[in-house]
Amino acid sequence: MLLVPNKRARAEYDISKTLIAGIVLTGAEVKSLRLKQASLKGSYIKLVGSELFLINAQITPYKFADTRLEYDPKRTRKLLVKKKEILDLLALQEQKKITFVPLSIQLVGKFIKVKIGVGKGLKKFEKKERLKKRDQERDVAKELKYR
Repeated sequence: MLLVPNKRARAEYDISKTLIAGIVLTGAEVKSLRLKQASLKGSYIKLVGSELFLINAQITPYKFADTRLEYDPKRTRKLLVKKKEILDLLALQEQKKITFVPLSIQLVGKFIKVKIGVGKGLKKFEKKERLKKRDQERDVAKELKYR
């Protein structure tokens, strides 16, 4: 079940590969995510050493949680990925200029997972070409529908 989508990710990046990773959360963050009170706007994933981290993702504080504790909604969260997948990502990162983007936060069974996209950032003219192509396909479909 999709909890939090990243709507801009596919528009701004050419995603070539996806993978699923677990995420380290506190109990209040889990409850807040189940209520879909989060945003992936402006967030990214960084590979540090042999670990992945989700940076700048906002998870709104759960309103019934203990308010005495200091809580940073945009704290860095560790992602849980198998060692083989990290080695593959390291190899990809060395060979090409790629980025890791969070595509969505999902509920898989009873676990909360992050869907990660591996791809290149699009330049402005590439984004315009995509929009133009999509509009042309839409016009063709509209014409075929009326005939």
